[in-house]
Amino acid sequence: MREPMVLLLGYVAQSIFAGRFLIQWIVSERKGVSAVPVAFWLLSLSGGVLMLLYAVLRRDQVFILGQTAGLFVYARNLVLIRRQSLRDPREIGV
Repeated sequence: MREPMVLLLGYVAQSIFAGRFLIQWIVSERKGVSAVPVAFWLLSLSGGVLMLLYAVLRRDQVFILGQTAGLFVYARNLVLIRRQSLRDPREIGV
């Protein structure tokens, strides 16, 4: 992959990943309490996957390790949210 395309991937990935904090802030402000919406975890996972791809293309072992570890946390939280929604769909909010 050519360098400009790799950089574009990196910027898109970072934008998605950073966007999760904006979503979390907006939801928390609307609720008046600190909240972590499902969208936070979805953006974490999608941004993390793209950032991992970027790290692989750059051959950055430290970045690869860091992103891989995070993906397990994001995926696990989505699994836990899914289980909870099957038990009581009223408790899950986006």
